[in-house]
Amino acid sequence: DRLKVAYGKTMIDILRLRKGIVENLPDIVLYPSTTEEIKQIVDYCNSERIYVYVYAGGSSVTRGSECIKSPNVSLNIAKNFNKVVKFNEENQTITVQAGMSGPDLEKILNNAPENFGVKNRYTCGHFPQSFEYSCVGGWVVTRGAGQNSTYYGKIEDIVLSQEYVTPIGMLTTDGIPRKATGPDIDQIMMGNEGAFGILTEVTLKVFKLSASHKKFSYMFKNWDDARAAMREIMQGEFGYPSVLRLSDPEETGLMLHMYNIADTPLYKLLSAKGMVENECCLMLGYTDGESGLQKNIVKNVRRIARKYKAMSLTGYVTTRWEHGRFSDPYLRDNVQDFGIIIDTLECAVNWDNMDHVHKFVRKYVKSRPNTICTTHISHSYPQGANLYFIFILRETDLEEFKKFHAGILDAIEKSGAAVSHHHGIGKLFAPYFAESAGEARMNVLKALKKHFDPNGIMNAGGTLYLDK
Repeated sequence: DRLKVAYGKTMIDILRLRKGIVENLPDIVLYPSTTEEIKQIVDYCNSERIYVYVYAGGSSVTRGSECIKSPNVSLNIAKNFNKVVKFNEENQTITVQAGMSGPDLEKILNNAPENFGVKNRYTCGHFPQSFEYSCVGGWVVTRGAGQNSTYYGKIEDIVLSQEYVTPIGMLTTDGIPRKATGPDIDQIMMGNEGAFGILTEVTLKVFKLSASHKKFSYMFKNWDDARAAMREIMQGEFGYPSVLRLSDPEETGLMLHMYNIADTPLYKLLSAKGMVENECCLMLGYTDGESGLQKNIVKNVRRIARKYKAMSLTGYVTTRWEHGRFSDPYLRDNVQDFGIIIDTLECAVNWDNMDHVHKFVRKYVKSRPNTICTTHISHSYPQGANLYFIFILRETDLEEFKKFHAGILDAIEKSGAAVSHHHGIGKLFAPYFAESAGEARMNVLKALKKHFDPNGIMNAGGTLYLDK
């Protein structure tokens, strides 16, 4: 029970487990089922100076819930603290306990007529790649994003209200949208990663479940044209696709084979259309929402793709991607048997800095011999997007990998990008976050930490660099 909640899913965690390195085990694991139980635990731990950590889905790649300081307790909230508190069809909201898993929430919403006696079927629209294991609380406290965020928004766009247990008492926000009543406490609390308190309940916006999707995919001749087209789509003001993904040349080369495009007549057409492998770039996506909106989005995406002389690959490629959207990450665990590491880091950038960040980070990754570095954009906005780097290398030494991983984070921070778009910060990314945030911003966050957690018991050991 203690080992199960000790580590997350970063490659550093996986390598430690493979090597039998068991460290930072929680002293006690607790399984609360009510807010009152959590309140009693926090009150007691605060009075006795016991450190408090929280574990839910276990999908953190930032050492976010690792129990660094002792004596401590770890609250596993996924087991019992995972119920629906309220569904409100009039407001289109659902309130759930923080341990609710993503698949359970989506199943409940998809079956809303049977579960709540309402008219429509709904979705939360939040599907991170860790969807199978992640929990609602983790989405909120790390400011996560789902693969459909281009349409539905990141989690900070979906949250309407929150309830926290903190060492100084309860904090509950009101859930009224778009109010002008001073600084937004909801936005202040989102992203605190358990350093201010424990999220107990959250009210989320929900959306009508789309009857169908309209899929598309295009191949562009080069990275510059593809990025320019993506930016035009996001700034076109005709509506946003739900999924919009763009792979750079190195990733596109892999996807041609991973998604069986190389075995279809589409592959033979690429060279005829002037598409050169390892130069061309694949864009894919689909739409959600009302059918007229979907048609308009697809029509305009087609218009912009044609402007850049992109080749349509139909919806086939998107369907192939959908089949592996949650299962592809399992590959990284299997190839570890052969001493091969597959890991990822991602960042947020503006459009005008994207080419620089892409080249700067790839240059560092490629400075290591025989290393693959693929990149894609999976979350886009009118002002910018994310860059998601996947690096593949042969390595079995934990310390050598740590140095390489730290070097990539350093390159991201030095490039001018935000060090995370949706993975959060945790304890692993914290030094790079603090460096980029600067003294003034960190002083504000440390003041909040001191206010909510005067004895420093909440997720101690470097989370967000608040107790360093």
